[in-house]
Amino acid sequence: MSLNNGHRQQLLAIAKRSIRHGLQTGKPLAINLADFPAELAELRATFVTLEKDHQLRGCIGMLEALRPLAEDIAKNAYSAAFNDPRFPPLQAGELDGLDIHLSILTPAEPVSFSSEQNLLAQLQPGIDGLILEEGHRHGTFLPSVWESLPEPEQFLRHLKQKAGLPADYWSDTLKIYRYRTDVIS
Repeated sequence: MSLNNGHRQQLLAIAKRSIRHGLQTGKPLAINLADFPAELAELRATFVTLEKDHQLRGCIGMLEALRPLAEDIAKNAYSAAFNDPRFPPLQAGELDGLDIHLSILTPAEPVSFSSEQNLLAQLQPGIDGLILEEGHRHGTFLPSVWESLPEPEQFLRHLKQKAGLPADYWSDTLKIYRYRTDVIS
């Protein structure tokens, strides 16, 4: 599914309205799908990233498409602003100058690899988002993380740490999934 510029602007407006609504009511914006084109009602997985002065201010999302796109954006925008455990809830004075980035994910696909070196050789910096799973531990990095971790070795080491594993961890039971994102800013 490809979104036209009008759809993209609608999604940004939903995110902004949901954050504003959250400041006023303490709840995400309720979405009536009948008010939106069919493309915004398709089930899609999204992440909403908030930045203030080029610094992360919140990032929440879903790796699986469980909700309609417009609803997922509204709920994730609210959660990124008020429920990201790494940050205090957003205050009204922070709304101006807040940069909102929406990432719409493609379905994740498993990556087959025979070794860590083989996996690293398959990674596409700036393009691949990765999900790492090992037992009950898991972590993900959106493709935008490549901007701060441009080398595949560095990217993978930090992803392992995010999942609660040592940076040099390796196991034959490690699972990696790849996805891409359509970013709207």
